[in-house]
Amino acid sequence: MQTTFTKEQLQDPGIQRANEILRACVHCGFCTATCPTYQVLGDELDSPRGRIYQIKDMLENERVPDEKTVKHVDRCLSCLACMTTCPSGVHYMHLVDHAREYIENNYKRPFTDRALRWVLAQVLPYPMRFRMALLGAKIGRPFARLMPDARLRAMLEMAPKMIPPVSRNDDPQTFAAEQPRKMRVALMTGCAQKALNTDINDATIRLLKRMGCDVVIAEGAGCCGALTHHMGKTADSHATAAKNIRAWVAEMDGEGLDAIVINTSGCGTTVKDYGHMFRNDPLAAEAKRVSDIAIDVSEVLMKLDLPEGENKGMTIAYHAACSLQHGQKIKTYPKDLLKKAGFTVVEPADSHLCCGSAGTYNLMQPEISGQLKQRKVRTLEARNPDVIAAGNIGCMMQIGSATEVPIVHTVELLDWANGGPKPPALSDGAEKRHTGVPILR
Repeated sequence: MQTTFTKEQLQDPGIQRANEILRACVHCGFCTATCPTYQVLGDELDSPRGRIYQIKDMLENERVPDEKTVKHVDRCLSCLACMTTCPSGVHYMHLVDHAREYIENNYKRPFTDRALRWVLAQVLPYPMRFRMALLGAKIGRPFARLMPDARLRAMLEMAPKMIPPVSRNDDPQTFAAEQPRKMRVALMTGCAQKALNTDINDATIRLLKRMGCDVVIAEGAGCCGALTHHMGKTADSHATAAKNIRAWVAEMDGEGLDAIVINTSGCGTTVKDYGHMFRNDPLAAEAKRVSDIAIDVSEVLMKLDLPEGENKGMTIAYHAACSLQHGQKIKTYPKDLLKKAGFTVVEPADSHLCCGSAGTYNLMQPEISGQLKQRKVRTLEARNPDVIAAGNIGCMMQIGSATEVPIVHTVELLDWANGGPKPPALSDGAEKRHTGVPILR
């Protein structure tokens, strides 16, 4: 694609990167075939190619974003399926992230939009604030239908039936390996996940310990910054990301780390991109060090060589989170691990399409998100699974809200298959869910 940025414009690192990305695009349109919003809406402007044209025009002309452009950029899920499909290697993620930052800095949204986005940015990345918000939403959920704004209804309906108590396993500490140590790893405990589901981190710690890992919960680490980063709130996202970088570098320079393990794939995609995000920051070198050893939990478990398991007589429908299959290009590891553990693994039709969760997307674009959710649930249930497995808490919440089939994190099944307790979500009531005390047995 031909661009006309001036020399002065190209002095800006963000514009320079946008120019590189735009020039790689050859207008082929392969991306439209795998774009969820184009599949649902059928509008070229809601395809990656259409958004690229709009972003190019906005950036080249340095114009104040108009309502139409903002609408179509906002409708992008950042599922990154287009990057998997693109034969030219167009790095759409960096382009749309820069566009969102530009919009955030140059466009005045309607008051209700600004208020909702401010609330999300001030609540979701902070586990205790999020817990309080979930409690309020749980109380208000019976009145959701009275809400005039679909986004407010979506926020109320998001509240789970049970809000787990705080897990003390997420506190800064080190869990010692249960066999001769193979690795020393830091576990990213995250933010929203700690409020929504404490079983995932607990299972991850148990399994890694059992496989010979010292597991470090680093002092000062928290939200990865993804939620605010994808809203274009760069200052906020970099502030939280910088805390992680400093926390993990301190461990790397102390007793050392072999890996930073992440069990929420949306966070993993962002942490692995810290090197790019901080490329012009004083923390650039440290950020790259962190990105270089950031690893999804499935990647580290492949290295640790889990033992073969006997046939479990259980069919698992594996949902491939977009941030894992498209953002991190991890497609087979979770399935390979589940099969090795003794589970029968099936996949839904159109497994490359997003479930509609996408960070805050299900709250800010509830209508499109709802259509994608129903499509995903139909294709998963069509495989008649006993359980649905996924590697991202957002997908689990989204899919779980529309199906009676139990949904658990992949690592919970692997922990169970290798000597851990049965995932509480699969409990028949004999085991009490969320006891509120450490369960690292």
